[in-house]
Amino acid sequence: MTPWHHAISSAKKFGGKPTDYIEIHNWFDETKQHTGDWTHRALRHHSQGIQRALSKFGHAIMNSENEIIPTKLISEQHVMEDCGYIPTVQDWLKPLAKNPEDWMLRVQKKSTEVLQIQ
Repeated sequence: MTPWHHAISSAKKFGGKPTDYIEIHNWFDETKQHTGDWTHRALRHHSQGIQRALSKFGHAIMNSENEIIPTKLISEQHVMEDCGYIPTVQDWLKPLAKNPEDWMLRVQKKSTEVLQIQ
């Protein structure tokens, strides 16, 4: 779903207008600029992402009908619509841990040289 379609869904569920909710949905999906596909969801579509949304937008917003709507409910709705449930960060990382790329496992030689700042 696009952020706008999520916002329409929020307006149907919580009242008000889609514009009341678009900032939250844009924030969840702005990570599309990094990957351009569904993998962007691994960055915010999880329980920690929902908590980060609370930090960014506050615990509640007031919609255009002067109703106070918890940010957590809006965020949970977004993640549920895209993922079908609310995964944890670990849920996203489990497949990666089972099949890591070689570069992920390499430990680079640590430098003992002092960096020079010019």
